[in-house]
Amino acid sequence: QVQPVESGGGLVQAGGSLRLSCATSGSISSINVMGWYRQAPGKKRELVARITSGGSTKYADSVKGRFTISRDNAKNTVYLQMNSLKPEDTAVYYCNVADSMGWEYWGQGTQVTVSS
Repeated sequence: QVQPVESGGGLVQAGGSLRLSCATSGSISSINVMGWYRQAPGKKRELVARITSGGSTKYADSVKGRFTISRDNAKNTVYLQMNSLKPEDTAVYYCNVADSMGWEYWGQGTQVTVSS
């Protein structure tokens, strides 16, 4: 069974940094897009950043210049380096993995809390 597993969340002060990781286990055909989404209380889940197998990236406007997504294809792992964190970045962050067949898999989420 394919299962992305996130790690690296936690509590940090505003202006601080965190690095999230998501490792995908199980049998999966070629991974295409890997991404990070987040959901704050009372809000819809939104895209934070995503990266294709070729390295093309897309970021939400709210995180451009502060967050960096990267991936290790050999390890089926995606990372999110988050710098200059703001209280409004507080949310549950979810890893999303899409394979070449179009199947998508979600992690269980990791909490990121930024205190002011």
